[in-house]
Amino acid sequence: MLSLLVINSKGGSGKTTVTTNIASYYAGKGLKTAIMDYDPQGSSMQWLNARPAHLQRIHGANAAPAKGTALRSMKAWVPNETEVLVIDAPAGAEGLLLKELVRKANYILIPVAPSPIDIRATANFIRDLLLVGGARTSTVKIAVVANRVRSHSTTAYVALERFLNSLKLPFLTSISDSENYLHAAQNGEGVFDMDEMATASERQELMPVMRWLQGYFPNRFGVRADDKVVSLESSMKYSAYRGGK
Repeated sequence: MLSLLVINSKGGSGKTTVTTNIASYYAGKGLKTAIMDYDPQGSSMQWLNARPAHLQRIHGANAAPAKGTALRSMKAWVPNETEVLVIDAPAGAEGLLLKELVRKANYILIPVAPSPIDIRATANFIRDLLLVGGARTSTVKIAVVANRVRSHSTTAYVALERFLNSLKLPFLTSISDSENYLHAAQNGEGVFDMDEMATASERQELMPVMRWLQGYFPNRFGVRADDKVVSLESSMKYSAYRGGK
């Protein structure tokens, strides 16, 4: 089973947007897909509740801590036949919870906004992820995406590039702060469920993530397993081509 953990200790990094769009992509490819939502706000679960019946089903597992003294219920159950599990982590995950999340994953994706505050917070989190969470000694693959990008400031991207180079983590892509993601979230959809022409830019933004995950499903979906992830430079060139939108 492909198990992808989408995590950043800082709130507002857009984890649920990444989670739901990746899940909808694989569901649309006919794979049995599930989302495990650890966030007490339950944004992924709300998205699943709004998902139209005619779209491919995605199983929802509510793993958020129960209120009161009750233990986690069977809502956290994931079907045995699940082929793709996307885990939406809560903000501020640390200690035993962080270790539990890392153990469940064979891929970890870290969304980060390209701002100095977010970069500093993410740097501290990645240190904890490697040392406290145990990711350093596991076989899990880790990568970063820039998320909720409104403009492509050279200063911000230089800071992000310096940060990523210091950690030697792959930078996959820039995900824009597009209204299409907002509309998709409201309607229980992913951009891959929506009109292909209207969401062409968003689909192109997300495909480097799918290529990175393709290592788990070699030679499937018409995506080459040896495709390279995009570089920071090529991402900036693509953004310039789009007019910085």
